Amino acid sequence: MTALIKAQTALLSVSDKTDLIPFARQLVAHDIKLLSTGGTAKALAEAGLDVTLVEKITGFPEMMGGRVKTLHPNVHGGLLALRDNPEHVEAMNQHGIQPIDMVVINLYPFEKTIADPACTRMNGIEQIDIGGPSMIRSAAKNHPFVVCVSSPAQYDPVATQLNAHEGATTLALRQELAAAAFARTSAYDNAIASWLAG
Repeated sequence: MTALIKAQTALLSVSDKTDLIPFARQLVAHDIKLLSTGGTAKALAEAGLDVTLVEKITGFPEMMGGRVKTLHPNVHGGLLALRDNPEHVEAMNQHGIQPIDMVVINLYPFEKTIADPACTRMNGIEQIDIGGPSMIRSAAKNHPFVVCVSSPAQYDPVATQLNAHEGATTLALRQELAAAAFARTSAYDNAIASWLAG
């Protein structure tokens, strides 16, 4: 493993679309292929960006009202595989799993939803993100190889490194982003646990 890793493919799935399009254009400028889901894919396509739907790599459509779309070995295998481990590489080759080198994900707005006095219990439950935290955790765990972008506030520093290193990022940045990702999923889970506990 080298400290500088060049991203080839990014998976984007965001609730907060602030600055999404300019950042996605930065990725494309570095020849990074875009994978996406639902509303994020629609926003990217409407901006004229070439985007592949995740269902093309999973072989399954989004289903159950969007509850199931990224929970698949072709997604998590692509995120978790150790690129320098021959057994992992062989498993990817055997099962047709393509590496995913970056995730750009922010979570369903659970905290904002439950802050509304009109929020019903079902409204709150439907804003509990499952796929997002799962992908964030997979990417952050494998930060020696994968960039985990979990907030629009991180777009500029990531873009700065991509520009400085011809589409690559440093291990130091990936580790910093991984720490922020786990802090975010921890806070998110704590908010959910507190709400469910009443």
